[in-house]
Amino acid sequence: MLHDLSRPRGYAVSVSALVLLLSWPLPAATTFAKPEQVGLSSERLVRIGELIDRQIENGYLSGAVALVARRGQVAYLESRGISDIQSKKPMRKESLFRIASMSKPITAVAILMLVEEGKVRLTDPVSRFIPEFKSLQVAVQAGPSSGTPADSQFSTVPAEREITIRDLLTHTSGLMSGGVSAKEAARQPRKPEETLADYIPRLAIVPLVFQPGTRWTYSPLGGFDTLGRVVEIASGQTFDRFLKNRLFDPLDMTSTAFTVRRDRADLLATIHRRTPNGLQIFANQNQLTSDTYFSGAGGLISSAEDYLQFAQMLLDRGVRNGRRILSPTTVDLMTGIHVADSVPGSPRGRAFGLGVQVITDPYPQGFRVSEGSFGWAGAYCTFFWVNPREKLVSIFMTQSEPFSLDPSRDFDNAVMQAIIE
Repeated sequence: MLHDLSRPRGYAVSVSALVLLLSWPLPAATTFAKPEQVGLSSERLVRIGELIDRQIENGYLSGAVALVARRGQVAYLESRGISDIQSKKPMRKESLFRIASMSKPITAVAILMLVEEGKVRLTDPVSRFIPEFKSLQVAVQAGPSSGTPADSQFSTVPAEREITIRDLLTHTSGLMSGGVSAKEAARQPRKPEETLADYIPRLAIVPLVFQPGTRWTYSPLGGFDTLGRVVEIASGQTFDRFLKNRLFDPLDMTSTAFTVRRDRADLLATIHRRTPNGLQIFANQNQLTSDTYFSGAGGLISSAEDYLQFAQMLLDRGVRNGRRILSPTTVDLMTGIHVADSVPGSPRGRAFGLGVQVITDPYPQGFRVSEGSFGWAGAYCTFFWVNPREKLVSIFMTQSEPFSLDPSRDFDNAVMQAIIE
């Protein structure tokens, strides 16, 4: 067992944790409430810690941080287990995590800020900013087949139209969306010292895996990294500087960046890999992080409380800490349905907005969140939900590979069953 065996269980844990929470030094942006003050049950919230302990005992993760905020106030923030199986360092509430694809909603907001300024349109072809994307090719399976090509036997045809900013935001571009596209992109390896400006134009020679706009297929890296380069060109700033100046500083997200400050390195949780022999240290801890290549698809590092500032801003329809990041109408645009679940490739009950999935029917996929909830997850089992119906934000942070739905589904259930009014 990897969890802290010295910790007592039961209701006393919840009460003592709440007392600690109320005295914990946190930025002024974070306010706390007793669970019952925001319609949650203290007794039922204990189940969140219990489920994390079970995940630790089952070998899914070494530790985690969970946060639940309702009606603008944090009702639950707790760390469990350890952050590193070798050093046995305890997980801390302020621990830092590689959030991987939870970077994508942040990138989407950056694009939407530029849309509001008239510097970018959702309908813009990507070639307006990156001319190399003007004449893309689409991979076609050689010989009889159905679906998208997935092996090296393929030919190409011209794209019927250019890919747009909206295509990238909604994963309907076909750029590096698996299959041939991902394999051919691997033939264009990125050098460690390269920047977005160096690498992204080279993706123009990678064939799309389907005609733009004809289906939904997740683009793990290429699509949102390209959007990061669009931000740089449209704003005149490097992507990391734009995010810091325009988003992280106004939201008091002091722990969110593409790299970790030296004085905070001890807070960075270790990525562990699940194996038949138990958890092991993941070989490539920094495969998505860089101080030169700022991956809008998966390069950011953050904490649970930091990410709350971003998620709460979206729940509050664009404003946080008295700073307006987006207009309410733009938040509605972001979280509206751009790709319905009837589009080929899109799972039933899961529509897609701009950088976030939007739940139209929670039951087919076994979700335990309200209709209209939106959010996304990261490769190392980080995930968040914004639930407008319940005025609730829930965040789960751990570092476990490969990604598993088990912690997500259990956490959603533990959060939702704690709502009592």
